[in-house]
Amino acid sequence: MNRRLKMKCLPKMVLLLTIGSAAILAAPIAAENVADLSGPSVSRTEALARIGALLDEQAKSDLFSGVVLLAYEGQVLLHEARGLASSEYNVANRPDTRFNLGSINKLFTRVAVGQLLEGKKLSLDDTIKKFLPDYPNPEAAGKVTVHHLLDMTSGIGDFFGKKYFDTPKERFRTLNDYLPLFAAEPLLFEPGSTRRYSNGGYIVLGLIVEKASGKSYSDYVRENIYLPAGMESTAHLDADIPAANVASGYTRNWDEEDHAAEPRRNNLYTRPARGSSAGGGYSTAMDLYKFVMALKAGKLLGPLGQEWFNGPQAYAGGAPGINAALDMETVPGWTIVVMGNYDPPAANNLAQKINLLLKRIQ
Repeated sequence: MNRRLKMKCLPKMVLLLTIGSAAILAAPIAAENVADLSGPSVSRTEALARIGALLDEQAKSDLFSGVVLLAYEGQVLLHEARGLASSEYNVANRPDTRFNLGSINKLFTRVAVGQLLEGKKLSLDDTIKKFLPDYPNPEAAGKVTVHHLLDMTSGIGDFFGKKYFDTPKERFRTLNDYLPLFAAEPLLFEPGSTRRYSNGGYIVLGLIVEKASGKSYSDYVRENIYLPAGMESTAHLDADIPAANVASGYTRNWDEEDHAAEPRRNNLYTRPARGSSAGGGYSTAMDLYKFVMALKAGKLLGPLGQEWFNGPQAYAGGAPGINAALDMETVPGWTIVVMGNYDPPAANNLAQKINLLLKRIQ
């Protein structure tokens, strides 16, 4: 069985950073959340109680399954789980359950590139050809720079398409395994002329990280990001190797039809055997919070940390049975982490509701 993903569920970041400044590409406020914009002021205690009740309501209505972590000024104030990590075995989600991150993994790739920039192992003006001389598209290899790839202005397309849908997912285990899906295709536009979301571009960035560092992508991010940040539960996991405390993903978006009334299916036929530098690693809500704290403390980057990650930022990842959201300072002082194992926008919508409620705290 190899069912097609609905295109609307392809992984996207809600906020895309650009070199030197933030370019907010935030999703519009959902219609059901508009009322939360103009509600009365609340105390912090009341807001947290309402959020807890909201989690109960969303779980009872089968709209959300996952974990929420809220922290203010370095103090975790709420860290709770709802729903099932395994419907097959009736195993509940726990606060330390690991979930698929989707495109939030791109944050780690960006930090890895920043570290190599600060270490003088690459530059923003380096082209693909410098690191990948045999890249299948010579035009892209000669024109596209690290800067273009980071900002998604490269003209390189996505790898989600017919080739991906028609390929058994167990074949995707290394970054090189993804190249046949997109690398030989013509550029979609002249590099630097416009911006278009590109999972393919972040695959290429991961390969550049490997060449510049002399390590596999997964080894590099583990040694230089996860371990320094204390992210002990974060990893790229193989789908067919049993791992402890990992939530299965459940989806109704498993082909082109509308199956909203049907039971959710396990997403094992839609996700790669192993994630990549574009997405698909696993983490916990606490580990994502540790990542945010490590960034703020300057443990992962030097001056680029302030340049690239200063100010309000929001990220999200999503695919069938996968949805995660990370808000950093979109409400001053607050970090919001929502991780789930249902289709988008389950976690995104909940994060938005929480965000709007926290903004009403007086």
